Amino acid sequence: MVKRIVGWFVLVPLSAVLIIFALANTQLVIVNFNPFAQADQTATARVGVPLFLVIFLILLVGVVLGGVATWFAQSQHRRDERHWRRETERLHRELDAARRAPASQNLLDVDDLVHHQ
Repeated sequence: MVKRIVGWFVLVPLSAVLIIFALANTQLVIVNFNPFAQADQTATARVGVPLFLVIFLILLVGVVLGGVATWFAQSQHRRDERHWRRETERLHRELDAARRAPASQNLLDVDDLVHHQ
């Protein structure tokens, strides 16, 4: 239910704003990746790209790079999560095995542990 509320009250207006922004910024711009190129060199190889595409592409690259950086930053947390999940599964297996064992066997194991310490 919360997802629907977020979808209707946040994502739909945001999408409308982005569409209006794209329609308002259709003028062509020249994208140059060489900061040392002189003006006459860029004038010969002119390829115009709509401004909204440049901005959306930069936003997309930023989101992807942020996601990759977050993924690398959380690697220790994921490693710990896997460790504790394996440990929990191991303890559950031991508990199930102890529950299935006869009660007299469990008492003998406890006596053995007390005498060995």
